[in-house]
Amino acid sequence: MKKNLKLIFLVGSALSLIVAYFILDSMLFDGVRAQAIQEDGVVANYFAVEGTADQTAVVLLGGGQWGDYWAQEFASREMVGLSLPYTGWEGLPTLPENIDLAYFEKALLWLGKKAEVNADKIVLMGASKNAELALVLGASFPELVSGVIAYAPSSVSWSNTALPYNSDEMMASWKYKGEDIPYIPMEKPKANDSGVFDMLAYWQKGLEKTAYVDSAMIEVNRINGPVLLFSGADDQVWPSVQMADMIAKRMDDFNFEYSFQNIQYENAGHLISTNPDAKTSNRNASIELNGKQYEYTFGGTDQGDYMAKQDARSKVFDYLKKI
Repeated sequence: MKKNLKLIFLVGSALSLIVAYFILDSMLFDGVRAQAIQEDGVVANYFAVEGTADQTAVVLLGGGQWGDYWAQEFASREMVGLSLPYTGWEGLPTLPENIDLAYFEKALLWLGKKAEVNADKIVLMGASKNAELALVLGASFPELVSGVIAYAPSSVSWSNTALPYNSDEMMASWKYKGEDIPYIPMEKPKANDSGVFDMLAYWQKGLEKTAYVDSAMIEVNRINGPVLLFSGADDQVWPSVQMADMIAKRMDDFNFEYSFQNIQYENAGHLISTNPDAKTSNRNASIELNGKQYEYTFGGTDQGDYMAKQDARSKVFDYLKKI
């Protein structure tokens, strides 16, 4: 009898927890849940509140937690968010190298056909390497893209070998119709005796390869809509301020006809694209080179990053209102 009572108690407790979970979930649910998409080779999380129609859509390149966070933010404001990974998921490439831009073209065409989306108001958003991708895509598909938001941007395309976890064979990061998107060739990061890797100097050295820079420059002047750039003035991961200024110069040289903002934050580093409400004291990270861990810094300060992220979020929504 006691065993039966104990069993009944345990089952009842479990059911109570399940019921409580669903009640709490219902209370907290704001109408924005991800719809997992796997159509015609496109893998993504799609966010739109029921009843949304003919609205601005933002594609979060790279997907993941960052993409899902921002996609939910946009959907909760009666827009559409598409959190779009391109590596690591089943059916997608393992490494971020030799990535075919046709994948993104297909995703943009799919998105533009959704009833919730205004096909003339599709914006790309990315950070760091994905900011490079956002600008490349905006320049490559001006008929499908109406603007770009880039955090810690790149003015050029880089080879795959710029990342330690990619393959050792040098190849383009991006390609289209069987041809490489021109890039700056980079040797893979190498081990040293210090235990510290100067990430910023590594990328700055790449920008000194003048024989490649001109051909690798992203044709940002071809983007068919406003461009919004955010950089941390103390970015220690790569020279985002220098590259943002290179983008600005190209915009001036080609008399770019749309709104262009090149916003740079003092005391901020490479992490200005992370959750705007999150305060972090994580100022360093590490990479593994030849079996050894090497530390590098993101730059900026806790307060500098937080203030930059808060201001940038406000500017993102101001930007989207004008699309």
